[in-house]
Amino acid sequence: MSDASNDTSGVGFPPPLLYAGGFVAGFGAHRLLPVRLWPEPAAIGTFLGWGLLAAGVLLAASAAYLFRRAGTTPIPTKPTTALVMWGPYRFTRNPMYVGLAAVYLGSTLLLNDAWPLALFPVVIALVRRRVIAREEAYLERKFGDEYRAYTARVRRWI
Repeated sequence: MSDASNDTSGVGFPPPLLYAGGFVAGFGAHRLLPVRLWPEPAAIGTFLGWGLLAAGVLLAASAAYLFRRAGTTPIPTKPTTALVMWGPYRFTRNPMYVGLAAVYLGSTLLLNDAWPLALFPVVIALVRRRVIAREEAYLERKFGDEYRAYTARVRRWI
């Protein structure tokens, strides 16, 4: 890739906005017509919600930190200069998106409403099509066999 203007994934917006948008739409539906996951606030839902939220933040933040440490950017609209294949990247090719999904699900449990949960598959489908597919094609063009070998070893999600 010698042309710097083509040296990006083609993702035109911050991926966290897809997660936030889905959650905000679900929260809006919750405000209009609450559909509870369980009748009363449940201790297990609160415990799991906070656990998922904390784990998601830690996973996404650690993954972004590893990008910075490798001298590349976690921002998909900017050129990637290195493949990161250690830390959580040994288990998932997308720990930032897995982390954001955990934050989304944890927040849904804390909200105790089914609407964000109902929209979650739509959010994941959008992330897969509008972000991950473009990033994967870009990384394959840029890093070739090294990236293909990585994708053969490590799953996309978990």
